[in-house]
Amino acid sequence: MNSASSKLPTPDRKVSLKWNLRQIMASAGMFKTTDLVEPLAARGINISKQMIYKVVTGTPQRINVDLLAALCDILDCTPNDFLELTYEQKPKPRVPAGTAGIGDLRPVRATIRRRRAYDS
Repeated sequence: MNSASSKLPTPDRKVSLKWNLRQIMASAGMFKTTDLVEPLAARGINISKQMIYKVVTGTPQRINVDLLAALCDILDCTPNDFLELTYEQKPKPRVPAGTAGIGDLRPVRATIRRRRAYDS
């Protein structure tokens, strides 16, 4: 069991996934997104260069399982190598100046009165 799964969820932190395909490609000697076109095609995955670029340079919201399996085969890795959980502390909400310690006090609605001619 790794340390990420042993952490209990808390409301004061944000959990996100980091996509490491670009780093894995670099460690395998692949520095251009077009380096994946032929190996993917050889495995029956025919997608455009633009789609490959999007998968490599950004974190995909969804990914085809066949594409993921082909990437694992090409780069000799597992899906766990592509995804990394990251934890960030959520910033604590800032209390506006002058409101700290007012307790149950609430603002009172202001009444605007028109100036009368004889009030001058």
